[in-house]
Amino acid sequence: MDVRRVVEIWNPGGQGRVGTGYLVADRVVLTALHNVSGAGELEVRRLDPEGREGWVGAELLWPEGELESQVDAALIRVTGGGWGPVGGDPVRWGRIDAAVGESQLGCLAVGFPRSEVRDGVRDTKEIRGHIETLTGLKSGGELITAYVDGVATPGKPDAKSRWSGASGAALFARGRLVGVVTTDRTRDYEADQLTAVSVASLAARPGFAMAVKAAGGDLVLEDVTVAPGAELPCTAYDIEVPRGLHNLPELPSRIFVGRDEALAALGRALADDSQTITQALHGLGGVGKTTLALHYAHGHRGAYRLVWWIRADTPDLIDTGLAGLAARLRGDRAPVLATAQAASWAIGWLQTHPGWLLVFDNAERPEDVRAVTGQLHDSGRQLITTRCKGGWTGEPIPLPVLDVDASLDLLVRLTDGGDEGEARALAEELGHLPLALEQAGAFIAQTSITVGEYRAMLHQYPQDTTDAAPPGSDPSRTMARIWRITLDALHEQDPRAVDLLRVAAWYAPTGIPRDLFAPLAANPVDLAGLLALLANYNMITLDRSTVGVHRLVQTVARTASEEDPHRTESLIVEARDRAAGWMSGVLPQDPGRNVAGWPTLRNLLPHAEALLEAWGPAEDTNDTRLSSMRWRCTSKGKGKFPRPSSCFTVVWKRLSQCWVRTTPAH
Repeated sequence: MDVRRVVEIWNPGGQGRVGTGYLVADRVVLTALHNVSGAGELEVRRLDPEGREGWVGAELLWPEGELESQVDAALIRVTGGGWGPVGGDPVRWGRIDAAVGESQLGCLAVGFPRSEVRDGVRDTKEIRGHIETLTGLKSGGELITAYVDGVATPGKPDAKSRWSGASGAALFARGRLVGVVTTDRTRDYEADQLTAVSVASLAARPGFAMAVKAAGGDLVLEDVTVAPGAELPCTAYDIEVPRGLHNLPELPSRIFVGRDEALAALGRALADDSQTITQALHGLGGVGKTTLALHYAHGHRGAYRLVWWIRADTPDLIDTGLAGLAARLRGDRAPVLATAQAASWAIGWLQTHPGWLLVFDNAERPEDVRAVTGQLHDSGRQLITTRCKGGWTGEPIPLPVLDVDASLDLLVRLTDGGDEGEARALAEELGHLPLALEQAGAFIAQTSITVGEYRAMLHQYPQDTTDAAPPGSDPSRTMARIWRITLDALHEQDPRAVDLLRVAAWYAPTGIPRDLFAPLAANPVDLAGLLALLANYNMITLDRSTVGVHRLVQTVARTASEEDPHRTESLIVEARDRAAGWMSGVLPQDPGRNVAGWPTLRNLLPHAEALLEAWGPAEDTNDTRLSSMRWRCTSKGKGKFPRPSSCFTVVWKRLSQCWVRTTPAH
C-alpha cells in the first residue's frame, strides 16, 4: 500500500455522504459504489498531512449500466485541475487462491471513518487484521471477509457502523490490492468484521477492466497465497515487531543533572495527546542535545512500537540509518537490498506500522531530513537534534547551558569533590557547557590532578586543553573539533560570518554592541544577515542592540591550531587587530569633558578590558596605543606613555562611576 494514493471522497448530491478511495491510476479512484450513488457531482482530496491539498471535482467513470451496478464498487475520474501524478510504483493487483496456502492471510487498509473526526476534520484510521481464506467459498470469491484484529477499533458502539466513512478503502494483502471495503458487519457479529468486494470479481467485469486499462493501469492479477514451504515475498506490510524494539546507543554519562525542565518540555511535546509530529531540539554544539534525546528515548521505549536512532549529519547517513532499520526488520530474508532501496523499504514499513519514534541526531539543515519526515508525517513521532534553530516545522525547543548550581554539581560529582571555589571558577570559565564540564571532570579524575591545576593548563595551553579527549572517550567529540564542523558550515555560506566570530572572541562575552562589527558589512541589512546566520547556528546570541558569545567559543576562536584552517596564527592575529581597530574607531574623544560620550564609554569598558587583557604589553599595536592616547589627558603619568590596560582599567572605571553618579542630574 502507498498511503499517498489514499483519498477522501465527498458526495454533495448523496445526502452529503463521505467515504474513502484509492488511486489505481493518476486520475482514477477505486471506491465503494454506495459512496458515489446519486451524485451529480463529486469531490475528492488526497491525503495531505500538511493540509495544503484542496477538494477537486470528479465524476463517475464506472459502472455505466444496470447490470454492472449490482456490485458495490465504483471507479471515479478526477476532473479538476491542479492534480499531479502520484509517482511511485504502480498498483499491484491480487487474487486470493483458497485452494492452496494458509487459512489466514494478513490484511491492511486505511480509511477515513467518522469516528476519527478532530476539529471538524476526518483523520485516517488503520484497518489491520486477517482474511480467513476458507470463509465464503460458496459465493465464488466475490466477497471477502476481513477480521479487524490488529489495531484498536473505533469506539462508537451505538452507531450503525463504527467504521462509517471508511467504505471504499482499498484492502491489501502482501502488498497486493485484493478488494475494496464496503460493509461493516456490526449487526451480525460482536467482533469487528468488514466485507470487501474482491478485485478478482471486478477484473472479470469487462467495463471495469477496460476503464482501468484506458487510464493507464495494468490490471494483472497475482496470487497472494502460496503453497506451504514456498518462500514468502518480503514486503514492508507483512512484518510485525515486538513492542520496544530499538537500536539506542548507551547513555554517555552516569551523571545527568539540570535537565528536568527540558526533559519535561520534550515529554509534553511528544505526548500522545500533543499535535506535534516532528519536534526539533536545538542548541550550541556540546550543550547536551544528544544526551537529552537519548535520555528521553531510553525512558520512553515502552511507549512506542519501535524507537530507532539515526545519525543525520548528512542525507547519506540518514539513508544508512533507514537501511539499518530495514535490515533489522527483514532479518536474514533475501534478497539483500541496496542502501537506497532498503531506505525506501523502511519508509514503507514505517508508513504502515504507526506508533514509533525516530530520532534524527545532529541534523545540519532542515532540508536534509524533510524528504523523510514529510513521508512519515502522520505515522509516528520524530525528534531532531540540531545546532540550527531556523526552518523547522513547528516551534523548536532551545537547550541552554546548565545553570550555575547544576554545572557545579556536575563538576564536583565527576571529580569526587575537591576545592569548591576552584570548581566554581572552572565552571564559569567553561561557560557551564555540559560537554566541556564532562571532559574536564573526566580528565581531572583520570589524571589525578586538581581542578586548580586543570585551570592553569586551560589558561597556559588552551588549544591542547580544549582538544584533549579523556582516555576511553571519542576523540572527535572535543569542543574544538565539534565546533570545527559548525565553522565549516558557516564558512561555506558566508566566510565573513567566521571572520566576525573570530573578532567577537576578543571582546567580553556579553553586551557587545552590534555597531562594532559594521566595518565587516556593506550596510546595516548586510550586517543583520551575518549576525542572523551566526545566531541560527547558536554560535552567538542576539538582542536588539548587542551580541553575546559563549566564553569557551571565544577561547577556542582566539587560540591558534595547525589542524584547523579557521584558526591559523595569521587569521587570529588579524582578528585581534581588527577588534582593536574597530574599538578605536568608536571610542569618544576627550572623555574627561565629553559627557555625552560617557554612556558609550561605559558600554565599551568591559570589551576594552577584555581586549587589552588578552595580550601582553609587547604585543601592543598602533590601535591600542591610539586608544590610550585619547585618555592621556586624564592620566596622572603626564608625558609618560601609559600601558593601555592600566589606563583603561583605572581611568575608565573612574569615568563610568562618575557617569553613574551624574546620570540623575542629566
